[in-house]
Amino acid sequence: MVALDQKLLRDLRHLRGQVIAIALIVACGIACLVTMLSAYDSLQLSQQTYYDRYQFADVFAQLKRAPDSLIERIAELPGVQQVQTRVVVDVNLDVPSLPEPATGRLIAIPEQRTPMLNDLFIRQGQYIEPGRRDQVLVSEVFAQANHLELGDTLGAVINERWQQLRIVGIALSPEYVYEIRGVELFPDNQRFGVIWMGREALATAFDLDGAFNDVALSLMPGTNPASVIFRLDQVLKPYGGLGAYERADQISHQFINSEIESLAATAVMVPFVFLGIAAFLLNLVLARLVSTQRDQIAVLKAFGYDNLAVGWHYLKLVLVITLLGAGLGTIVGMGLGAVITENYARFYHFPVLRYHASLQIMITAIVVSGGAAVLGTFTAVKQAVSLPPAEAMRPEPPASFRRTILERLGMQQFIPPVGQIILRNLERRSLQASLSILGIAAAVAILVIGRYFEDATTYMVEAQFRQVQREDVTLVFNEPLSGRARYELTHLPGVMQAEPFRAVPARLRFQHQTHLSGLTGLEPQGELRRLLDQDFYPVPLPDQGVVLTTKLAEILGVTLGDPLTVEVLEGERPTRTVPVVGFVDELIGLGAYMDIYALNQLMREGPTLSGAYLTVDAHHSEQLYTQLKQTPAVASVALRERVITEFEKTIGGSFAIFTTVLVIFSSVIAFGVVYNVARIALSERDRELATLRIIGFTQGEIAVILLGEQAIVTVVAIPFGFALGFGLAALITRAYDWELFRFPLIVTPASYAFAFVIIFLAALGSGGLIRRQLNHLDLIAVLKTRE
Repeated sequence: MVALDQKLLRDLRHLRGQVIAIALIVACGIACLVTMLSAYDSLQLSQQTYYDRYQFADVFAQLKRAPDSLIERIAELPGVQQVQTRVVVDVNLDVPSLPEPATGRLIAIPEQRTPMLNDLFIRQGQYIEPGRRDQVLVSEVFAQANHLELGDTLGAVINERWQQLRIVGIALSPEYVYEIRGVELFPDNQRFGVIWMGREALATAFDLDGAFNDVALSLMPGTNPASVIFRLDQVLKPYGGLGAYERADQISHQFINSEIESLAATAVMVPFVFLGIAAFLLNLVLARLVSTQRDQIAVLKAFGYDNLAVGWHYLKLVLVITLLGAGLGTIVGMGLGAVITENYARFYHFPVLRYHASLQIMITAIVVSGGAAVLGTFTAVKQAVSLPPAEAMRPEPPASFRRTILERLGMQQFIPPVGQIILRNLERRSLQASLSILGIAAAVAILVIGRYFEDATTYMVEAQFRQVQREDVTLVFNEPLSGRARYELTHLPGVMQAEPFRAVPARLRFQHQTHLSGLTGLEPQGELRRLLDQDFYPVPLPDQGVVLTTKLAEILGVTLGDPLTVEVLEGERPTRTVPVVGFVDELIGLGAYMDIYALNQLMREGPTLSGAYLTVDAHHSEQLYTQLKQTPAVASVALRERVITEFEKTIGGSFAIFTTVLVIFSSVIAFGVVYNVARIALSERDRELATLRIIGFTQGEIAVILLGEQAIVTVVAIPFGFALGFGLAALITRAYDWELFRFPLIVTPASYAFAFVIIFLAALGSGGLIRRQLNHLDLIAVLKTRE
């Protein structure tokens, strides 16, 4: 076998250009696989370790007010392991470095530190001291965003009284790995922060001595959360319970889990395409090598090498190329995995988020790449071992001559000889041309996908924050206010327009499907918060009935005209039935909308407001923010432009590195595919091209013949690649079809143009290399007869 190994080295050296190109494509696929799987492992391991060590709860519920005596009854529910009751209140904050008001979520913690559900990891400072009502711990991300340090103070409106809070510690909680308030979907860490305060001080301030308004449970192993939630809702119902929900529906956990699931899906989809292209090219290269080495295979068999030895020799060629790519891809993938994991630390806040690349991932990379290579080259290897020595010693029979379609139509007289040769060869080698088109189309598709995430994010911002949400400021009140507040809003400094809304927490039910959500009442002719269809046409808000987002309708399984049961979770908690009268396409969140007056009527209440959308004169915004900071009725203030910034930072930041890497990998693949297709075409036609040179064709003319074929193949492949890229984008939209947000199926002309330019440059570069090889074509060596 030493002789065969020497032959293997010579073949690798002879095919070095193609070997490098294919190895790079394999490396791209393996790098994607290792990057995604290692980031997936790192994120999942950090999440599970943090949850276990700091006792992240299994079930959560909010309510109006319940006495502490109810704790024992909750603890006796079947399957409940531990109960943690708290006081949780959102308040306005005055952050020294921030002109506009911020929102602080005050969470009561025991005066003396004890183990508890959703326990705290104190990054800096210390726990609060008993009896010190002004001492608080603040979340790390809020402190970092506002440059807060130990000893700094915050102003807060606590139960209509102004109070100074002194920071004694900076902490993290498993409940807020992704720190966000429930009414938004993306973090605004400067304007929303979690603050932990002594239970006695917070309960006293809000008249909750001996009571609680928030409860978290841990469950015994094997317990069905749904049964516990049902019983807990029954217990809390008389106390204003807002509907219990399990960990899977907790917004921080939901966002992280969605990200983890998307990583897993991407780790399968993208490398599959890359490695499929590599297997395709390996098959082409090996098939051509077997064809040109027919006489060598015959000699090897004549000297006693059996089929297994010959097949193993050619299989080793494939495995060497693949392992070179797999080794490089693993190294690059580990580096990129570490970068992506570090990027996740900007959004998901763990005590420790370390990069973890297991040996299993590396073994998986080698097995997957080797398997793809073997499957892709099985036919070519089978061809090598199946050739009988006597047949292999004879040259390949020439192709049978037949007239082309153009010749049968009599159109050849209108086409110059060079053009006729190009078209004749493409028609006679239609299978090879089709495979080349498929390979280039796959490269184009990957380039389209590389820009898809940017297209989708840009569209989401335009659709949701420019067309649907057109307000400057969103106010949310502590409690629903009477209709008189509508007129007071217009007299706030700088307010040019105010549109009130009514938000009612509710459980929506249709047949056996339920969803804990709510109803939002909007002004029927409102201009600041609009309901639009997928073409941005306004959807009228009827005076009766409910309009659902299409995703919520899909979850509930409702169609137009279906009766929707609304179990209201505030006030007297009535149960109403309203018809579904329309759908709107929103890309962020889930919504159920009604005419605000119809919703007031449904609730059997007078004109009532939960908040308002405002447009504000920028010249008076500072006065407005100063007044809002000290307005006790206002629970939170959201600024649209700030939400857009945070959205782009969160979504764009999450995909920026991945998109950049994907574009680089796509460009490598594009060049590798185009170069290999052209190089194989040269090796298949070198004898024919040399003959044309002998009979008088110039070097330029034979270059036009060969490269003209490749140009036609590339031009034909591009539209197929666009269609394939669009299809892959459609698959990605299914992977990112979350309750939190949905990616739209949008591919812009700029993305198609980008893919075209990269393929054009790859074709140009490949053509230049092939032209150089044509210039050095050894006519005598090529024309030697193998007899």
